[in-house]
Amino acid sequence: MTEPTPALVEHDAGRAPVVLTQRTIWIIFGALMASMFLSSLDQSIVGTAMPTIVGELDGVEHQGWLITAYILAIAVVMPLYGKVGDVVGRRWPFLVAIALFTIGSAGSGFAQTFPELVAWRGVQGLGGGGLIILSQAIIADIVPARERGKYMGPMGALFGISAVVGPLLGGWFTEGPGWRWSFWVNVPVGIAAIVVSWFALKLPSHKDSKPFDYLGAILVVLATSGIVLVTSWESLVGGSGYDWSDGRLIGLVVATAVAIALFIVVELRATDPLIPLRLFRNSTFTVATIIGLVLGMGMFSALAFLPTFLQMSTGAGVTESGFLMLPMMVGVMLTAIGSGLAITKTGRYKLFPIVGLAITAAGMVWLTTITGDMSMVLFGAMIFVLGVGLGLTMQTIVLAVQNSVDPHEIGVATSSNNFFREIGAAVGTALFSTIFTTKLTSNLLAVLPAGQDGGDSAGSLTPSAVAQLPEPLHTQIVDAYTNALAPSFWYLVPLVLVGLVAALFLKEVKLSDTAGMVARGEAVAAH
Repeated sequence: MTEPTPALVEHDAGRAPVVLTQRTIWIIFGALMASMFLSSLDQSIVGTAMPTIVGELDGVEHQGWLITAYILAIAVVMPLYGKVGDVVGRRWPFLVAIALFTIGSAGSGFAQTFPELVAWRGVQGLGGGGLIILSQAIIADIVPARERGKYMGPMGALFGISAVVGPLLGGWFTEGPGWRWSFWVNVPVGIAAIVVSWFALKLPSHKDSKPFDYLGAILVVLATSGIVLVTSWESLVGGSGYDWSDGRLIGLVVATAVAIALFIVVELRATDPLIPLRLFRNSTFTVATIIGLVLGMGMFSALAFLPTFLQMSTGAGVTESGFLMLPMMVGVMLTAIGSGLAITKTGRYKLFPIVGLAITAAGMVWLTTITGDMSMVLFGAMIFVLGVGLGLTMQTIVLAVQNSVDPHEIGVATSSNNFFREIGAAVGTALFSTIFTTKLTSNLLAVLPAGQDGGDSAGSLTPSAVAQLPEPLHTQIVDAYTNALAPSFWYLVPLVLVGLVAALFLKEVKLSDTAGMVARGEAVAAH
């Protein structure tokens, strides 16, 4: 192996360039995988613990906020991390993201009230958004698109692994030392991730003379928050529904619409916009963003409530409900890694999201048939199908976006695509939670009048409390959960079909042979 001449790199006159040897790439990749695992784990770790948490903190009517707050925070900061990474380099933003995530984890573990826990989950999300975006952007910086599939595949599989390991850990902690350890476990891991990243992420830093788009950043926070608050209104006000005579609701809708309109105006006029709207003139970016949006709305909202169904409806224990999600992990791993290797070998990627979304839609339809007494083998087959669809689609559309934009905009393009996916996840989870929780509360109140003696009111049910109920009350509670969740999946099927139609129009661009940092003159490749 011959070492390239470093004198050509101009990113920082006082620092030697990054030489992208295979060893350097694998070290950086390992640090990114560890940090991404932290963030993706916490989108799922509360799944199995959630029934116990909301029962203990009396928050069943607002349970969707444990997930929504985390996803909202991730969505709000994604464009910021993407842009800042492009402007100043990705090393320091990445370290800040890990620190925020670790602090939020500690605070969540010590929370004494439900609103307090939701707030700390938001802090976690402020860090988690950076871990996801910057990891994907750094991979694009150091690996050419033509070779990126074999790296993006494992990163996609990591989401599948965390989607199952999260519920497993959440269940184990809930049944063992307590649900608070679902958050505290991140603290030592986060500290270790900071240390590893400090030494492993030797990435260039640079300065940009263009003014930062502060007004755009403020407006994207306001618009994103408004969208999620509107879709979560029923949960926010305690299940009283959308009362359009309520001045607060009207004001929120108007303020959100104004923030969106102002954001568009500001971005069109900004010297260096936070989310360059010209990206939407790129058909590959537009189609991939639509796919990400509907995938977020459909998949994440469905997966968020399946562990609750398993515990309440089938009588599965907290940890057992986590094990029962294993087939989904297998599906994601097989197809994410398999499709990544196939893309690297063939250079073709369009077919994978088309097939993935078709399989996902079929899985959603199948999930509408779940029952409280169903075979767990059958349930495993259902979620295996979901995992297959997710694995074929998620990382493929990120690769398509990164390959279709200028190397100087890899960060902002990656963050914008992920931003709309997370908006979809936040809105989808909020809407799905509203549909499910409204029906569930109605079903439970029909058999459990509020304030019933014994602590079995609808607002404080936990899996253990349900398991101890006598017949026929136990069966009635099981039926209440099943009859609330199963029909809710029908609302998600049309969303996935919209993504499938969009995937048919995805333009296949030849995969680049040059890594982002090399194309920008910030690194040289070892040959």
